[in-house]
Amino acid sequence: MDNTIEQVLMHHLTAFGNNDLNEILTDYTDESVIMTINGTVTGLSAIRNFFEDFFAAIPTGSSFGMEQKILVGNIAYIVWNSETDATRFPMGTDTFVFDGGKIKYHTVTDYRVKK
Repeated sequence: MDNTIEQVLMHHLTAFGNNDLNEILTDYTDESVIMTINGTVTGLSAIRNFFEDFFAAIPTGSSFGMEQKILVGNIAYIVWNSETDATRFPMGTDTFVFDGGKIKYHTVTDYRVKK
């Protein structure tokens, strides 16, 4: 089944909100690349480690606000904010490039303020 980019994006966001590592990994392949301010993360093993760290920063139950969601062709762009007990995220952005119902490329940037 070839999922639409909106279905894959919503699956990704739901899995992220639930800190469901195994479920979030189903959105990627071993050729997927996440680009961050600290460099690239490639392959399922490295992506697993990336999300383990991200889930520690934004655990389940944290507030999350979707400021903007744009879908064009096979690309999705979101702008978000979040707040945890320890950290405030006034703004974050993600861009997703989809191929065959999977996330092929994903950029992640966030601004973090420790409380």
